[in-house]
Amino acid sequence: MDDENERAARAKKGSPFLNTAQAAFYIGLSQRTLEKMRLKGGGPQFRKHGRYVRYHIDELDDWSKGRAQATRPEDGEHDSGSAGEGGRS
Repeated sequence: MDDENERAARAKKGSPFLNTAQAAFYIGLSQRTLEKMRLKGGGPQFRKHGRYVRYHIDELDDWSKGRAQATRPEDGEHDSGSAGEGGRS
């Protein structure tokens, strides 16, 4: 795992292209998950350089930003009292 971290750090300093293992580490997914996303769709954009699959760091960042979710109040935090109080005097 340290080797992958090191390779990803070196790649970010040098080439903006990461292989599948590096890209998976960079975005916090397993390599297998990234491979499945590549086959089924829904994952980050990738490129084929000959027979090699490469991910551009900027495209990984863009994909990740597009996955942002708005926070939702937890089950006990919504305002449930206002509906029940409407009929009281």
